[in-house]
Amino acid sequence: MSEKRAAGDHVYATMRIILVCATGVLQFGLSLHPLLAQEYRHRWLAVAAFIALACVTVVCCGWVLRRKPLPVGLVVAGTAVVLAVSFCAPAALAPDRRFQASDWSFGLVGWHLLLLLLDRVRVLITVLAAHLVTSMGLFLSAGVPDRATLGAAGATAFGAVNVQLAVVVITRVLHRQTHEAMAVAEEKDRLVTRALTAHQWERGQRSLFADQLGSTLSLLAGLADGELDPRDSDTQRQCALAATQLRRLFAENDNVPDPLVHEVTACIDAAERRGVDVSFAISGAAVPVPSQVRHELTGPVVTALSAARSRARVSMLRTDEEVRIAVVADACSGLVIESTGRVGVEYGVYGEYLRLEARWRKQQG
Repeated sequence: MSEKRAAGDHVYATMRIILVCATGVLQFGLSLHPLLAQEYRHRWLAVAAFIALACVTVVCCGWVLRRKPLPVGLVVAGTAVVLAVSFCAPAALAPDRRFQASDWSFGLVGWHLLLLLLDRVRVLITVLAAHLVTSMGLFLSAGVPDRATLGAAGATAFGAVNVQLAVVVITRVLHRQTHEAMAVAEEKDRLVTRALTAHQWERGQRSLFADQLGSTLSLLAGLADGELDPRDSDTQRQCALAATQLRRLFAENDNVPDPLVHEVTACIDAAERRGVDVSFAISGAAVPVPSQVRHELTGPVVTALSAARSRARVSMLRTDEEVRIAVVADACSGLVIESTGRVGVEYGVYGEYLRLEARWRKQQG
């Protein structure tokens, strides 16, 4: 959202630079000569109005040229000054010269309002309407003009207002197109990221399958060649470990609401197929756990359950800060279980029972 807002600000900043240049050219290039050559009822009032508009442009330049939004205080004060000029400058003219070439302030005021209120369209339309009503009121205050004069005044007002409204429409169109382009770019980035993530996950899964199948094939080859005795307890434990690891590996590819519980359940199923009586208790609601962390959390569980002889108990505790999986099993004492960088493992053999706990804290993952 912040990137879209920045893109919209970029459109307004660019358009304001164009408006500053246009306003400066219109004021000093086209309006200065009528100001100096025209006769006024109150020349000092016209000069003061011209200087006030020039000051508004100069002050706005300090923010516009740095591509920064105009402060609210500047916008309010500038708008008030410009509206005052829209009344004072025509009032300095003779009534019969309003809405003519000598009435330099009518169109110029609209450009200053555009500069100040470009990103506040509703306020801009309201203020432009007030400016138009004020100008028409001054024009009609001298009496009802003839049809030709009224038509010429209407054409002048219509042309000036239409050009200024066209700038507003162009700015809004550019703003909308910029937002749409940003949305398309973000969606493209998301698709690229998903594709890369899926590719990396696929490579990781292939690596895991290759490693697991490699160790399983060597075990099967040892059994086939007679190098390993199926009646040996160590061989049976290796087979149980390989079967549990494969069962967990298959479970990792399943699309389920709670992947961690699903993978632990797969390990328990593999143990129960060997005749081990396993109880499973869960405490806490499901929390998101990265796939690699799940693999490291269930690794010690796989080892403990594959070594269990007749019974085991698995408990899982989940909070907003951490996830713990504990295993108590009647296993042998020769197991070696290593911790990883993200998952800490504590275990020990007490009498006939192996007690193990794997813990993952979110700030570590």
